[in-house]
Amino acid sequence: MQHRWIIAQPEDLKGSAISWSKVCGSECVARLLLRKGFHSLEEVENFLRPRLSLLSDPFLLPQMHAAVSRIFDALDRRESIVLFGDYDVDGVTSLALLSEMLCAYGGTPELFLPLRREEGYGLSRESIERCLEQHQARLLIAVDCGTASVIEIADLKKRRVDVMVLDHHEPKSALPDCVAIVNPKLTECGFSYLSSVGIVFKLCHALLKTRPLPGFDLKSKLDLVALGTVADIVPLRGENRVLVQRGALEIARTSRIGLRKLMEVAGLRQPILPDYIGFRLGPRLNAAGRLSTAEKSLRLLLTQDESEAAALAGELDQQNRERQEVEQQIFDAAVERIDSQSDAARDAAIVVGARGWHPGVLGIVASRIVRKYHLPAIVIGFDENGIGKGSGRSLEGLNLVEALNRCADSLDNFGGHEMAAGLALREEKFDRFAEAFRSTARELLSQEALQPRLRLDHELAFTEIDVDFLRWHEMLQPFGNGNPQPLFLAREVEPVAPPRVMNEKHLLFRLRQRNRHRRAVYFNGAANQLPPTPWDVAFRIRADEYEGETLVAMHVEAVRAAEPI
Repeated sequence: MQHRWIIAQPEDLKGSAISWSKVCGSECVARLLLRKGFHSLEEVENFLRPRLSLLSDPFLLPQMHAAVSRIFDALDRRESIVLFGDYDVDGVTSLALLSEMLCAYGGTPELFLPLRREEGYGLSRESIERCLEQHQARLLIAVDCGTASVIEIADLKKRRVDVMVLDHHEPKSALPDCVAIVNPKLTECGFSYLSSVGIVFKLCHALLKTRPLPGFDLKSKLDLVALGTVADIVPLRGENRVLVQRGALEIARTSRIGLRKLMEVAGLRQPILPDYIGFRLGPRLNAAGRLSTAEKSLRLLLTQDESEAAALAGELDQQNRERQEVEQQIFDAAVERIDSQSDAARDAAIVVGARGWHPGVLGIVASRIVRKYHLPAIVIGFDENGIGKGSGRSLEGLNLVEALNRCADSLDNFGGHEMAAGLALREEKFDRFAEAFRSTARELLSQEALQPRLRLDHELAFTEIDVDFLRWHEMLQPFGNGNPQPLFLAREVEPVAPPRVMNEKHLLFRLRQRNRHRRAVYFNGAANQLPPTPWDVAFRIRADEYEGETLVAMHVEAVRAAEPI
């Protein structure tokens, strides 16, 4: 798919109210910072040097006082507490963190995770029944779910179970009647970007402020917060930036035996970057919940037994390989259906489904379809009874929850975020839903949003790329959703020799721009036809440690025939 290359206009540093020469030793990085809309030198300093002291009062979150009070009542009365989580990384890390906090106060909480395939997401009737069969809950704390569970929580209340919700999903028109709903999206509190593990961290902070616990080091638990925050792809801005940067340091020196073993099987080395969390640790922790049960991931994070940790890390690694195979099979089948049935000129969205598609990998498949076709995508798997579960991923400009709400009469259930959502429907309503969703997307998405674009942040000559520039570039970390890694443009570049193919899919270049040479890697570039030289090259940089020396690695994202400025 041909992308339109768009390079940002260079900002006027002299016209800024901020004296950038006092802030940054790189003009390029100064321009990137100016683009973020900072209004003061203090804001820039806080961005470049995030500190835990910048974290705000946890009681600014809605209903936090009520949540803290009810938890201490339960602990003091020694009531049975059940922590009910979700099977993804955000849910599992949230349960691990809250469990360790309550145990430190002398509590003995029970932990429960629903089964994705049999029970579905969140507080489903099936998962609640199994939970109450296993545990005699007096206080049930629903984590990473529950905001939309009005009927289910009302039923729990009739059964004399108090329910508290710690969640970050979008609220619907009605809210459940429960002890507390600590969800930053209920009010304009300024924390809408938090993941559920971030909310649990704020709850733990609030508990410690109310009843200090000597010897409990909450900072050391930021390894869990970074894992859940990055894996859930929430924006890395505001306090998330602080939590992830400090959390990455905690992962690097974690005392968790299971996490250390998982890092070993994933082949991780220092420093720990969000990319490593998102693409190596996160998928392995997610694999168990996608294909079977997330219990193994939870046990891995909590175990203090080295042999158990090694065994669990190996099992998660193997399950991740199985997940990749299942995902590829469904992706290939989906692409075949899309190419034979869809009309690119007509459709502003893709809806595809079939019997037997495993619900645990549909979100990943939807993400890959969005990247391939640059269209919002819903992927649905139906069981033998025609009951379908699906996942959707969106483009900038289409709020998935809003779009699904317009198609609600075809759905049994739905929920999620602006860019990602889950849904359930019956097979006989598939065609009606598909037509309604495509029509809604066509109405809500502009033609410009449907045009794939490659947004370039800055033109950078090879002569400007050195270790000093890398140092300033790395101060923009952590990169991710809400703080994307800068994408640079180099013009009039030529290969010194034909590229070398690595692992049958990557290209290793030695490139020349005038009299300056650089090595570069084009991951998955072997599948692309290279244009005539000279080239314009879109690329990112990162630190590369080699024999104790820090080098600047250049990663090519796209290549085109050179065009006039």
